[in-house]
Amino acid sequence: MIPDVDVYQARRAAYLARSGDGPTLLVTRPTARRNGDVDYEYRPDSDFFYLTGFPESDAAMLLIPGEPGAFLLFVQPREPERELWDGPRIGLDRARTEYGADASHSIDDLFVIAPPLLQNAERLYTTLGTNPAFDRRVLEWMSAQSEERRKHRLRLSSLVDAAALLAEERLRKDGAGIARLRTAASITVDAHQSAMRAARPGLHEYEVAATLEYHFARLGARPGYPTIVGSGPNATTLHHIENRRRIEDGDLVLVDAGAEWDCFTADVTRTFPANGSFSRPQREIYELVLDAHSAAIEAVVPGALFDAPDEAARRLLVAGMIRLGLLSGAPEEALATRSYRRYFMHKTSHWLGLDVHDVGAYRIDGLWRRLEPGMVLTIEPGLYVRGDDESAPECYRGIGVRIEDDICVTSEGCENLTRELPTSSSEIERLMRSPEGSRKGP
Repeated sequence: MIPDVDVYQARRAAYLARSGDGPTLLVTRPTARRNGDVDYEYRPDSDFFYLTGFPESDAAMLLIPGEPGAFLLFVQPREPERELWDGPRIGLDRARTEYGADASHSIDDLFVIAPPLLQNAERLYTTLGTNPAFDRRVLEWMSAQSEERRKHRLRLSSLVDAAALLAEERLRKDGAGIARLRTAASITVDAHQSAMRAARPGLHEYEVAATLEYHFARLGARPGYPTIVGSGPNATTLHHIENRRRIEDGDLVLVDAGAEWDCFTADVTRTFPANGSFSRPQREIYELVLDAHSAAIEAVVPGALFDAPDEAARRLLVAGMIRLGLLSGAPEEALATRSYRRYFMHKTSHWLGLDVHDVGAYRIDGLWRRLEPGMVLTIEPGLYVRGDDESAPECYRGIGVRIEDDICVTSEGCENLTRELPTSSSEIERLMRSPEGSRKGP
């Protein structure tokens, strides 16, 4: 996908306004070996991609502020013999013409070309931990500069972590980021609907996962994280990714899956009955979680504290847990002692964007930050009653429910990016009755 050069140019300009007069040197992730001579499917580093749109491995970016500033890309040069095996590379020319670099060089020349351009800088912004080989070269180079600084009075003396600055930029999505999240959300909704229609007793969890991932691929996307399909007791494990169990009649199936589109990912969870009909205890737990989900979304407004949706969901869940006999005592006591964490052990929200748990501080000076237009977060309350929990009413044991949508803060309130995917129990039952086979199994 050829990037919109103006989008990335605007992001670099906004980042430079935040970072000041220091140059920034970033490198993307290296390829990772899966086994033998097979690599994992490549996915670029999010910070690097955010500022460049450049998708290949073995690449670096040098951003020099000033008038005029400079944006340099260091990439793999074209190599026909290697490309015969691995496919075409973007190369130096396209790095300039399609990705907007003022200059482009071979990645092999990074530590030849970059040092002279940095000698008048007091500090260098970079990120460590993305590429260990790059980290070693930067630190060795900085160490070697000690004598040179004394001899030639060079000013470069410190490394500054660019990650925190980039996190603040990435936290507030621009129009291009929101558009990509909408596309990822639309693909995800389509895939979840197909999975609901296809699921039935007798299938295995991996077959439901295959349906989801087929629809991601069919629409040009890929999973943003390992697909979770938890049936029956597996729905009470928050990140169940083994996906091997056979789905039984009477099971609930919890599916947590999101499509990634141009590196932006959706994150959606739905819980539905394998046979197409909620039992009474399943419906009681489900409706309680749905009420909490609705209350949390209503709390997403500009100026609200990040914790406001979680507080709204938590209060409803605690009152409901007491009503259903999962907890005893007064709601305020359960909230104070956090006894509810036996059944609701995670927060209601996290940031969403280039990473499924996207960057950005949740607190500022120890206090919850306030929501602003352009921020995107999940709303995902849940209840999980383990099958061996003898303190819970027997009818609820083994039931796990989570409902998750992707919410963008707007100037007037919020936009539910995944609102087209049904949440009410009646809508889900109706969707599962739509034509794609019997619910009675193969």
